[in-house]
Amino acid sequence: MKFKSLLVANRGEIALRVMRTARRMGLRTIAVYSDADRDAPHVRFADAAFHIGGSAPKDSYLNIKAILEAEGDAVHPGYGFLSENAAFAEQVLKAGRAWIGPPPSAMQSMGDKANAKAVAAKAGVPVLPAYDKNPEFPLMIKALAGGGGRGMRLVRSKEGLAAAMKSAQSEAEHSFGDSRVLLEKALLHPRHVEMQVFADSQGNCIHLGERDCSVQRRHQKLIEESPSPAVNAKLRAEMGAAAIAAARAVGYVGAGTVEFLLEDGRFWFMEMNTRLQVEHPVTEALTGFDLVEWQLRVAAGEPLPAKQEDVRFAGHAIEVRLCAEDPERDFLP
Repeated sequence: MKFKSLLVANRGEIALRVMRTARRMGLRTIAVYSDADRDAPHVRFADAAFHIGGSAPKDSYLNIKAILEAEGDAVHPGYGFLSENAAFAEQVLKAGRAWIGPPPSAMQSMGDKANAKAVAAKAGVPVLPAYDKNPEFPLMIKALAGGGGRGMRLVRSKEGLAAAMKSAQSEAEHSFGDSRVLLEKALLHPRHVEMQVFADSQGNCIHLGERDCSVQRRHQKLIEESPSPAVNAKLRAEMGAAAIAAARAVGYVGAGTVEFLLEDGRFWFMEMNTRLQVEHPVTEALTGFDLVEWQLRVAAGEPLPAKQEDVRFAGHAIEVRLCAEDPERDFLP
């Protein structure tokens, strides 16, 4: 492997998850921590740890300059924080370090929902109609610059559009610093099914099956299940081929997730997450593959460890997220 040490630019569960595989592969592991995380498990587990700032994320885990002052031949962003920040990826590469993720250009292409839909459509992937004017109802308002349910509103009639637009734009500006939104046709009873894809720098790209994340709360995923009870082998192959087409269209390398809406046996592209997902263990449980190991090997220039025909699914896996909320204090999940 062309790098000997790995800086994990994250905290908590995902930092530990990445470090365990890295250590098994013989890599030196480096943690970063904020004031609040001085004694956190990921700090104690790592071979070395660097303090990067105050407790607030903007002062630490979102502080690119401070993070890049830590050692490490390669940088893994985990999920959340800077994991889908193309500017961060570019700075990592500019510093001569290996980036454990897709090319910055792919991150930029898929980071904007409207552009991602255009890319997918050009690649022959089904997409839902979007509206510039004269919208049809019901429709969904979506923030262009982010996800996680923020800046999303379902609008059932013209009368509710103006208020929903104002609310969605305000939330998008607060969450992502970008108030732009997309209006698209809404499906009232869809399933939310995502496909895990993986590509290497030699041009190989495969899918590792689906995860059904239809059970949600405030557009936040609560239950991830694989295989999906709504997906048979034929549909899995079709959705997998579409996901691969979307990934190839942006020159993707590494782990990614293509999200679809599924209704009555038809599916439509929704977005692509250009990182490792929180729910990647669901896929690992069914395939037996270590996706973090795959990420590291692909970033080192190695080909994918398996071909599409080598992928087998065994058993059934469910991941459940536990969320805390207090309606009386507007404490949301």
